Amino acid sequence: MINKVGVIGAGTMGHGIAQVCAMAGMDVVLADANTEVLERALSKVKANLAKGVARGKVTEEVRDLALSKLTGGDLFAAATRADLVVEAVPERLALKQTIFREVEAIAPASCILATNTSSLSVAKISSSLADPGRMVGTHFFNPVHIMALLEVIRSKHTRNDVVEHIQSFGERIGKTVIVVHDFPGFATSRLGVCLGMEAIRMVEQGVASPEDIDTAMVLGYRHPVGPLKLTDMVGLDVRMAIGEYLARELDNKAFEPPKLMRDMVEAGKLGKKSGQGFYSW
Repeated sequence: MINKVGVIGAGTMGHGIAQVCAMAGMDVVLADANTEVLERALSKVKANLAKGVARGKVTEEVRDLALSKLTGGDLFAAATRADLVVEAVPERLALKQTIFREVEAIAPASCILATNTSSLSVAKISSSLADPGRMVGTHFFNPVHIMALLEVIRSKHTRNDVVEHIQSFGERIGKTVIVVHDFPGFATSRLGVCLGMEAIRMVEQGVASPEDIDTAMVLGYRHPVGPLKLTDMVGLDVRMAIGEYLARELDNKAFEPPKLMRDMVEAGKLGKKSGQGFYSW
Protein backbone atom coordinates (compact mmCIF):
# COMPACT_ATOMS: atom_id res chain seq x y z
CA MET A 1 0.00 0.00 0.00
CA ILE A 2 1.23 3.48 -0.86
CA ASN A 3 1.46 5.62 2.28
CA LYS A 4 4.51 7.85 1.69
CA VAL A 5 4.67 9.94 -1.46
CA GLY A 6 7.37 12.22 -2.80
CA VAL A 7 6.45 14.77 -5.46
CA ILE A 8 9.30 16.31 -7.46
CA GLY A 9 8.42 19.67 -8.98
CA ALA A 10 6.20 22.18 -7.21
CA GLY A 11 4.62 23.87 -10.22
CA THR A 12 0.97 23.85 -11.24
CA MET A 13 0.73 20.08 -11.48
CA GLY A 14 3.11 19.16 -8.67
CA HIS A 15 1.39 21.09 -5.91
CA GLY A 16 -1.99 19.72 -7.03
CA ILE A 17 -0.73 16.13 -6.94
CA ALA A 18 0.75 16.71 -3.50
CA GLN A 19 -2.55 18.18 -2.28
CA VAL A 20 -4.77 15.26 -3.33
CA CYS A 21 -2.34 12.73 -1.86
CA ALA A 22 -2.26 14.58 1.46
CA MET A 23 -6.06 14.87 1.47
CA ALA A 24 -6.19 11.06 1.15
CA GLY A 25 -4.10 10.72 4.32
CA MET A 26 -0.72 9.97 2.77
CA ASP A 27 2.50 11.48 4.09
CA VAL A 28 3.73 13.78 1.32
CA VAL A 29 6.99 15.62 0.73
CA LEU A 30 6.82 18.20 -2.06
CA ALA A 31 10.23 19.11 -3.47
CA ASP A 32 11.54 21.77 -5.83
CA ALA A 33 15.01 23.10 -6.57
CA ASN A 34 13.60 26.63 -6.40
CA THR A 35 12.69 27.48 -2.80
CA GLU A 36 10.47 30.40 -3.84
CA VAL A 37 8.45 28.13 -6.14
CA LEU A 38 8.13 25.63 -3.31
CA GLU A 39 6.91 28.25 -0.83
CA ARG A 40 4.34 29.55 -3.32
CA ALA A 41 3.17 25.99 -3.96
CA LEU A 42 2.58 25.28 -0.28
CA SER A 43 0.68 28.57 0.04
CA LYS A 44 -1.41 27.64 -2.99
CA VAL A 45 -2.37 24.32 -1.41
CA LYS A 46 -3.48 26.13 1.74
CA ALA A 47 -5.53 28.55 -0.36
CA ASN A 48 -7.13 25.71 -2.35
CA LEU A 49 -8.12 23.94 0.84
CA ALA A 50 -9.49 27.12 2.41
CA LYS A 51 -11.57 27.76 -0.70
CA GLY A 52 -12.83 24.18 -0.61
CA VAL A 53 -13.96 24.59 2.99
CA ALA A 54 -15.64 27.92 2.22
CA ARG A 55 -17.58 26.32 -0.63
CA GLY A 56 -18.55 23.27 1.39
CA LYS A 57 -16.55 20.95 -0.86
CA VAL A 58 -13.91 20.09 1.76
CA THR A 59 -14.49 19.43 5.45
CA GLU A 60 -12.39 21.13 8.07
CA GLU A 61 -11.18 17.68 9.15
CA VAL A 62 -9.86 16.88 5.66
CA ARG A 63 -8.24 20.31 5.43
CA ASP A 64 -6.47 19.84 8.75
CA LEU A 65 -5.43 16.30 7.81
CA ALA A 66 -3.96 17.46 4.49
CA LEU A 67 -2.01 20.30 6.07
CA SER A 68 -0.60 17.97 8.72
CA LYS A 69 0.49 15.43 6.10
CA LEU A 70 2.17 17.81 3.64
CA THR A 71 5.68 19.19 4.05
CA GLY A 72 8.17 20.84 1.74
CA GLY A 73 11.69 19.55 1.24
CA ASP A 74 14.39 18.59 -1.22
CA LEU A 75 14.72 15.61 -3.55
CA PHE A 76 16.49 13.56 -0.87
CA ALA A 77 13.68 14.10 1.64
CA ALA A 78 11.05 13.30 -1.00
CA ALA A 79 12.63 10.03 -2.16
CA THR A 80 14.52 8.32 0.68
CA ARG A 81 11.55 6.68 2.42
CA ALA A 82 8.90 6.93 -0.29
CA ASP A 83 6.56 4.22 -1.49
CA LEU A 84 5.89 6.34 -4.58
CA VAL A 85 7.76 9.22 -6.20
CA VAL A 86 5.86 11.29 -8.76
CA GLU A 87 7.89 13.57 -11.02
CA ALA A 88 6.08 16.69 -12.26
CA VAL A 89 8.78 18.79 -13.93
CA PRO A 90 8.65 20.40 -17.42
CA GLU A 91 8.29 18.15 -20.48
CA ARG A 92 11.99 17.76 -21.25
CA LEU A 93 13.19 14.19 -21.69
CA ALA A 94 16.77 14.76 -20.50
CA LEU A 95 15.57 16.58 -17.37
CA LYS A 96 13.18 13.79 -16.42
CA GLN A 97 15.83 11.13 -17.03
CA THR A 98 18.32 12.98 -14.81
CA ILE A 99 15.83 13.34 -11.97
CA PHE A 100 14.88 9.67 -12.06
CA ARG A 101 18.50 8.53 -12.02
CA GLU A 102 18.98 10.62 -8.88
CA VAL A 103 15.78 9.27 -7.32
CA GLU A 104 16.61 5.64 -8.13
CA ALA A 105 19.94 5.98 -6.37
CA ILE A 106 18.35 6.92 -3.04
CA ALA A 107 14.77 5.58 -3.05
CA PRO A 108 13.87 2.17 -1.59
CA ALA A 109 14.02 -0.68 -4.10
CA SER A 110 10.27 -1.17 -3.66
CA CYS A 111 9.46 2.47 -4.47
CA ILE A 112 7.35 3.03 -7.59
CA LEU A 113 8.59 5.77 -9.91
CA ALA A 114 5.88 7.72 -11.75
CA THR A 115 6.19 10.43 -14.37
CA ASN A 116 3.45 13.00 -14.86
CA THR A 117 4.17 13.31 -18.57
CA SER A 118 1.38 14.26 -20.95
CA SER A 119 3.06 13.00 -24.11
CA LEU A 120 6.66 11.79 -23.73
CA SER A 121 7.52 8.10 -23.99
CA VAL A 122 7.55 6.43 -20.59
CA ALA A 123 9.96 3.81 -21.96
CA LYS A 124 12.42 6.51 -23.04
CA ILE A 125 12.20 8.27 -19.69
CA SER A 126 12.94 4.97 -17.91
CA SER A 127 15.65 3.85 -20.36
CA SER A 128 18.56 4.90 -18.15
CA LEU A 129 17.21 3.20 -15.00
CA ALA A 130 18.63 -0.02 -13.60
CA ASP A 131 15.04 -1.23 -13.10
CA PRO A 132 12.75 0.32 -15.75
CA GLY A 133 9.96 -2.05 -14.69
CA ARG A 134 9.23 0.09 -11.64
CA MET A 135 8.32 3.15 -13.75
CA VAL A 136 4.82 4.05 -14.88
CA GLY A 137 3.17 7.12 -16.35
CA THR A 138 0.65 9.01 -14.21
CA HIS A 139 -0.93 11.75 -16.30
CA PHE A 140 -2.92 14.04 -14.01
CA PHE A 141 -5.15 16.87 -15.22
CA ASN A 142 -5.30 20.50 -14.17
CA PRO A 143 -6.61 21.46 -11.65
CA VAL A 144 -5.65 18.18 -10.01
CA HIS A 145 -7.91 18.58 -6.98
CA ILE A 146 -10.97 18.99 -9.23
CA MET A 147 -10.39 16.90 -12.36
CA ALA A 148 -11.58 13.30 -11.95
CA LEU A 149 -9.33 11.50 -14.44
CA LEU A 150 -5.97 9.80 -13.96
CA GLU A 151 -4.46 8.39 -17.15
CA VAL A 152 -2.02 5.59 -16.28
CA ILE A 153 0.52 4.74 -18.96
CA ARG A 154 2.31 1.40 -18.99
CA SER A 155 5.45 1.01 -21.06
CA LYS A 156 6.72 -2.27 -22.47
CA HIS A 157 8.82 -2.56 -19.30
CA THR A 158 6.25 -1.66 -16.62
CA ARG A 159 5.45 -4.60 -14.36
CA ASN A 160 1.87 -5.68 -13.77
CA ASP A 161 2.12 -5.21 -10.00
CA VAL A 162 3.23 -1.60 -10.51
CA VAL A 163 0.15 -0.90 -12.63
CA GLU A 164 -2.08 -2.56 -10.03
CA HIS A 165 -0.60 -0.48 -7.19
CA ILE A 166 -1.07 2.73 -9.19
CA GLN A 167 -4.66 1.84 -10.01
CA SER A 168 -5.37 1.39 -6.30
CA PHE A 169 -3.54 4.63 -5.54
CA GLY A 170 -5.65 6.47 -8.11
CA GLU A 171 -8.87 5.17 -6.62
CA ARG A 172 -7.71 6.14 -3.14
CA ILE A 173 -7.19 9.77 -4.19
CA GLY A 174 -10.64 9.82 -5.78
CA LYS A 175 -9.75 9.48 -9.45
CA THR A 176 -11.27 7.43 -12.23
CA VAL A 177 -8.34 5.50 -13.68
CA ILE A 178 -7.80 4.53 -17.30
CA VAL A 179 -4.83 2.45 -18.46
CA VAL A 180 -3.26 3.06 -21.87
CA HIS A 181 -0.16 1.80 -23.62
CA ASP A 182 2.93 3.87 -24.27
CA PHE A 183 2.17 5.54 -27.61
CA PRO A 184 2.95 9.21 -28.34
CA GLY A 185 0.27 11.41 -26.82
CA PHE A 186 -1.40 8.42 -25.14
CA ALA A 187 -5.21 8.75 -25.37
CA THR A 188 -5.93 12.20 -23.96
CA SER A 189 -3.16 14.42 -25.34
CA ARG A 190 -3.34 12.83 -28.77
CA LEU A 191 -7.02 13.69 -29.14
CA GLY A 192 -6.98 16.95 -27.20
CA VAL A 193 -3.96 18.50 -28.90
CA CYS A 194 -5.23 17.57 -32.37
CA LEU A 195 -8.55 19.29 -31.62
CA GLY A 196 -6.76 22.32 -30.15
CA MET A 197 -4.51 22.78 -33.20
CA GLU A 198 -7.49 22.62 -35.56
CA ALA A 199 -9.35 25.19 -33.45
CA ILE A 200 -6.35 27.54 -33.70
CA ARG A 201 -6.25 27.06 -37.49
CA MET A 202 -9.94 28.02 -37.58
CA VAL A 203 -9.17 31.28 -35.74
CA GLU A 204 -6.24 31.87 -38.07
CA GLN A 205 -8.48 31.37 -41.13
CA GLY A 206 -11.20 33.65 -39.75
CA VAL A 207 -13.82 30.91 -39.47
CA ALA A 208 -15.11 32.24 -36.15
CA SER A 209 -14.01 33.94 -32.95
CA PRO A 210 -12.32 31.95 -30.16
CA GLU A 211 -15.41 32.46 -28.00
CA ASP A 212 -17.78 31.09 -30.64
CA ILE A 213 -15.55 28.11 -31.47
CA ASP A 214 -15.36 27.21 -27.79
CA THR A 215 -19.11 27.67 -27.32
CA ALA A 216 -19.70 25.30 -30.24
CA MET A 217 -17.74 22.54 -28.52
CA VAL A 218 -19.15 23.20 -25.04
CA LEU A 219 -22.80 23.29 -26.07
CA GLY A 220 -22.67 21.16 -29.20
CA TYR A 221 -20.42 18.38 -27.92
CA ARG A 222 -20.73 18.81 -24.14
CA HIS A 223 -17.03 19.51 -23.62
CA PRO A 224 -16.55 21.06 -20.15
CA VAL A 225 -14.30 23.75 -21.63
CA GLY A 226 -13.57 24.76 -25.21
CA PRO A 227 -10.28 23.83 -26.95
CA LEU A 228 -9.00 27.41 -27.11
CA LYS A 229 -9.72 28.26 -23.49
CA LEU A 230 -8.13 24.93 -22.54
CA THR A 231 -5.05 25.87 -24.57
CA ASP A 232 -4.87 29.11 -22.60
CA MET A 233 -5.16 27.20 -19.33
CA VAL A 234 -2.45 24.68 -20.23
CA GLY A 235 -0.16 27.30 -21.77
CA LEU A 236 0.39 27.96 -25.47
CA ASP A 237 4.11 27.26 -25.12
CA VAL A 238 3.46 23.92 -23.43
CA ARG A 239 0.89 22.84 -26.02
CA MET A 240 3.09 24.02 -28.88
CA ALA A 241 5.96 21.84 -27.66
CA ILE A 242 3.63 18.84 -27.34
CA GLY A 243 2.25 19.49 -30.82
CA GLU A 244 5.73 19.60 -32.32
CA TYR A 245 6.63 16.36 -30.59
CA LEU A 246 3.47 14.55 -31.73
CA ALA A 247 3.77 15.83 -35.31
CA ARG A 248 7.28 14.40 -35.44
CA GLU A 249 6.66 11.13 -33.61
CA LEU A 250 3.38 10.31 -35.38
CA ASP A 251 4.42 11.82 -38.73
CA ASN A 252 1.08 13.63 -38.78
CA LYS A 253 0.77 17.29 -39.81
CA ALA A 254 -2.52 17.60 -37.94
CA PHE A 255 -0.46 18.18 -34.79
CA GLU A 256 1.80 20.83 -36.33
CA PRO A 257 1.42 24.16 -34.48
CA PRO A 258 -0.16 26.83 -36.73
CA LYS A 259 1.69 30.07 -37.47
CA LEU A 260 -0.76 31.99 -35.28
CA MET A 261 0.25 29.87 -32.30
CA ARG A 262 3.96 30.36 -32.96
CA ASP A 263 3.48 34.11 -33.32
CA MET A 264 1.54 34.31 -30.05
CA VAL A 265 4.19 32.33 -28.15
CA GLU A 266 6.94 34.54 -29.58
CA ALA A 267 5.00 37.61 -28.44
CA GLY A 268 4.70 36.18 -24.92
CA LYS A 269 0.96 35.54 -25.18
CA LEU A 270 1.06 32.21 -23.38
CA GLY A 271 -2.45 32.13 -21.99
CA LYS A 272 -3.60 32.29 -18.39
CA LYS A 273 -0.11 32.33 -16.87
CA SER A 274 0.89 35.44 -18.85
CA GLY A 275 -2.52 37.12 -18.60
CA GLN A 276 -3.20 37.02 -22.33
CA GLY A 277 -3.78 34.28 -24.88
CA PHE A 278 -6.93 33.70 -26.88
CA TYR A 279 -8.63 35.27 -23.85
CA SER A 280 -7.69 38.00 -21.38
CA TRP A 281 -7.18 36.56 -17.90
